[in-house]
Amino acid sequence: MSQFVDECGLHVKGGDGGAGSVSFRREAHVPRGGPDGGDGGSGGDVWLIADHNVASLLAFRDHPFRRGDDGTHGMGKKRHGRRGADIEVPVPEGTVIKDQDGKVLADLVHTGDRFLAAEGGMGGRGNAKFLSNRRRAPGFAEQGEVGEERWLRMELKLLADVALVGFPSVGKSTLISVISAAKPKIADYPFTTLEPNLGVVRTDDGVEIVVADLPGLIEGAAEGKGLGRQFLRHVERARVLVVMLDLAPSAMHSPSEQRDILLRELADYDPVLLTRPRIEVGSRADLDDGSWEWEGERVAAVTRDGVAQLVGRMVQTVTDARQAMPQREAYVVHRLEGEGYQVVRDETGTGWDVLGREAIRAVRLSDLTNPEALDEAHRRLKSLGVDRALARAGAKHGDTVRIGKLEFDYEVE
Repeated sequence: MSQFVDECGLHVKGGDGGAGSVSFRREAHVPRGGPDGGDGGSGGDVWLIADHNVASLLAFRDHPFRRGDDGTHGMGKKRHGRRGADIEVPVPEGTVIKDQDGKVLADLVHTGDRFLAAEGGMGGRGNAKFLSNRRRAPGFAEQGEVGEERWLRMELKLLADVALVGFPSVGKSTLISVISAAKPKIADYPFTTLEPNLGVVRTDDGVEIVVADLPGLIEGAAEGKGLGRQFLRHVERARVLVVMLDLAPSAMHSPSEQRDILLRELADYDPVLLTRPRIEVGSRADLDDGSWEWEGERVAAVTRDGVAQLVGRMVQTVTDARQAMPQREAYVVHRLEGEGYQVVRDETGTGWDVLGREAIRAVRLSDLTNPEALDEAHRRLKSLGVDRALARAGAKHGDTVRIGKLEFDYEVE
């Protein structure tokens, strides 16, 4: 089974907030102790963090669920609940996070880049927080908020200085095994490489470059043939492309035809790739019997002929590209859902649903059968302008309105 996974789903859920406490001070010689219910602790968040020590998304293939810890409930004597612990989930550098509709939410390019995948629910306030001159003994508190929950899609785009591009069995794996410590599978048949291999090339003067040996590209890859877009996705971040053209007499196309096909596939996937620095080299030169015409640079990884020269060009081209290309900034969205609310028709078309965290927070009280709690909920909704929003939406007297667990008949004042 492959140990490299570059695409997966992830189910995340923030921890639930703890409930506030309804409690009153009870001590000798204090006949009318006031409310002393403590607040519940907030739930823990789920963070995705880029980590250079993580190579692929393998950890999510069989275990795609990550959850923050729940907050604990408040208690009497104004003892507040403990906040749930955040969970930090390491992902590889170059991980792109999308929602189920394909919208990019975050691009974690560098180690330490963070994305708030699911926010923990807020803890509920205890009844001590509702003490006022008008309400001397509040008999209600807030429930904890349920943590955010959603499915995400994660795609890994390898971060490499050099991407080796070529048809299957053109010698990419042999080359990377010669110039680095990488040990890819090598055999004399197409599609030996079914997953990317990364190798670090170190020169005598201390320069390091990362080279990616990618699965062979075939005609129609941009439309999904072969490994298609799974392969091409990993080319996107490479600073330099090394186009390897097969000089062996068994090649199906001439070197110039191979080059045209490869460049056309790259352009069909993303025209920007053709603007990247590019090295074109004839590969498997040790098998060349003169069947094909090629005047450019040659390399034979098996015999090491031309390898040193090619590595020198790669290092110099990468060095120049590093100086010319600015570091790409991580694009991070810290909140998955904005504040506020919206009024929509319900499924039956006879009532109204008020959606949104802000409105639901306004009614997350412990006992909505308590007249004081119900009065507080209505006060909060009015201060948010929910009554005006319902009127603008076309709500009529007697229509059913649902907000979270609260359901009531709309009344025109």
